[in-house]
Amino acid sequence: MPLALLALAVSAFGIGTTEFVMMGLLPNVADDLGTSVPTAGYLVSAYAIGVVLGAPLLTGLGSRVPRKRMLLLLMALFTVGNLASALAPDFGWLIAGRLLAGLPHGAFFGVGAVVATRLVSEGRQARAVATMFLGLTVANIVGVPAATLLGQHLGWRATFLVVAAIGLAAMAALARLVPRIPVEAHQDVRRELRALGNRQVILGLLTAVFGFAGVFAVYSYLSAMTTKAMGFGESSVTLVLALFGIGMTLGALAAGPLTDRALRPTLYGSLGALAVVLVVFPFTVHVPWAALVMVVLLGGVGFMTTTPLQMLVMNKAKDAPTLASASNHSAFNLANAGGAWLGGVAIAAGWGWTSPALVGAVLAVTGLAIAATAGYLDRGEGKASRVVAAHSAIPARPAATPVRPAFEDGTDTPDGPDSPVGAQPVRRFRTRTRTTRASDS
Repeated sequence: MPLALLALAVSAFGIGTTEFVMMGLLPNVADDLGTSVPTAGYLVSAYAIGVVLGAPLLTGLGSRVPRKRMLLLLMALFTVGNLASALAPDFGWLIAGRLLAGLPHGAFFGVGAVVATRLVSEGRQARAVATMFLGLTVANIVGVPAATLLGQHLGWRATFLVVAAIGLAAMAALARLVPRIPVEAHQDVRRELRALGNRQVILGLLTAVFGFAGVFAVYSYLSAMTTKAMGFGESSVTLVLALFGIGMTLGALAAGPLTDRALRPTLYGSLGALAVVLVVFPFTVHVPWAALVMVVLLGGVGFMTTTPLQMLVMNKAKDAPTLASASNHSAFNLANAGGAWLGGVAIAAGWGWTSPALVGAVLAVTGLAIAATAGYLDRGEGKASRVVAAHSAIPARPAATPVRPAFEDGTDTPDGPDSPVGAQPVRRFRTRTRTTRASDS
């Protein structure tokens, strides 16, 4: 794997840290800015809205910008957003800073995934994309816990200053390690938008929304489940979140080579395994070691879906993969918001702290059904295209030239050269008349 992927992974590490660290800093931010924890939760939503809006907008605006320069501009915007968050004088400015920091998220991963596939040979592209995503998963093992502890001891503003410094380091790595990759000659906004209309791309995005929502239905409330359902103390929350991050990393490592071998089977298997883990999860939370194992498995099978989904939309939007790839991250963030909301509805209804797992299982099965439908339709389209290709490959039989007798007037019709049928001169031939002699009789 080329070193340029390290620069992409460092950038993904910074993005993953700032995305998830707010969940652990909500009480600190609420106390410092004089607001409630539920109101401070809007900071999580602000970042997600930034991702959803920024992915298509910035990708479209940057469709003509060379890939390396686009990556640097997006990481610069990310750095400015985190610096603005650190210096925000009040809650409103912090909302604006979080929105600004979220804008480049989807576009960066969209462009970065395309760049990653250009850096490696055929057959290793999914592994390249998974390597970039490793930065996102490692952020949940190291970045988020460390940034949370930093914010608890030195204040939440210190966390965002450190993340801004990571953004600067990522820009330096991108400038140094990523080669110049020009924009394809056929690249334009209209072509990218047409790619989003592909039925397989739409079904892939819907699979991400429903399937990945099953992960976030549980992950959003994992801290509460740790203390209220598993029976651990508050000091164990960081450990449980780190175990989830370890599972994510293992899932990303496994997803790369598996996706390169068989994309759709990997997607089906990961979504099916996710549904099974979510169904079993509520029955294991009261056994400490089993609960921790299930947390690792949940992170593993949940994140194993991301690489095949990313490659699927890029393959089906082959002529214009950047916007489709970026939109996939908008779908993941819609899954984040939707899964958290549905999980909260289940808890508010009095179904218990583990009820989000069963809600997530339903969402995962829905995602699997959409993925299976897309696969069935894709096979039908593939068969039809092969039939058409085979038919077009058969050379056309030349039309037979009718053989007609030639007549004495030099034409091939009995009506002479003025016949409306269209006379064509042919080689003249004569018939000999046999004379009967007496000897012949």
